[in-house]
Order: sequence, then C-alpha cells, then structure tokens
Amino acid sequence: MPAFTIETTYRLPVYRQRSYEAENLDAACALAIADEGWDDEKSDVETSGDTYVTGAWEGRDAAHRGRALGIPSQFGEQIQRKADHYEVLLGLLKVLAQAPDAGPPDGPFWRQRLDAAIARAEAILAGEPDPETVGGAS
Repeated sequence: MPAFTIETTYRLPVYRQRSYEAENLDAACALAIADEGWDDEKSDVETSGDTYVTGAWEGRDAAHRGRALGIPSQFGEQIQRKADHYEVLLGLLKVLAQAPDAGPPDGPFWRQRLDAAIARAEAILAGEPDPETVGGAS
C-alpha cells in the first residue's frame, strides 16, 4: 500500500489589547494595525481554527522532497475556500448586472442593492474600506 506524507495546519489566533488615542474609530483601528509591537501577545487556544491540509507528497517522510501533490479542495482551509469562491460569485453577479433585463420588476430597489453589493465586494478584494452606501443598501 502506498505511503503519503501529509502536512496539516491549524490557525491559532494571537491577540493583544491596547488603547490608542485617535480622532475617531477608523484612525484608532489604523494605529492598531500599524503597531508592530507584540511583546504582550496572548494565544487564544479556545478558538483555534480547523485542521486543514497544506502539503502532500508521495512516500514516507517525503515532506518538501520531490514533487508536491495537488490537494483536493475539500481538504483546504475553509475560509480560503470561501474567499476563492467569493471571487467567482462576484464575477457572476457582475455578469448578471450587465444583462439588459437584469432584476425583478422593482428594478431600482433591486439595482441599488446589486450595485452596492458589487462595490463592496470589489473594495474587499482590493483591501479597501467599504464604500458609502445610499438609501440603506448594503
């Protein structure tokens, strides 16, 4: 029977709690993200992530020796699988938005929410803040 070397990983949240003086919440969050000091870090073992496969090789004790095997997507990190699929869904939503007869009869109501969803998705992919929404669409 063949042997395989499988590398698995789980994410362990590490956090810190600090106070920042700033003009508003956005500025305080930016300061916290830019703060590179982690000498007071704590590990949150209670909320560690699920185990997922990060590498596979044919043979016993073969990690990082030879050709890595492709890992079936169902064994990948769940949050990354969602993020990868998110881009596919965004693309489909954008195609639907361009259809001449896109949307149900209450077009403006639906269209406003569609445009807001596309703008927010694009901001997330670009690592930018959520765009301002109009009329409660989000």
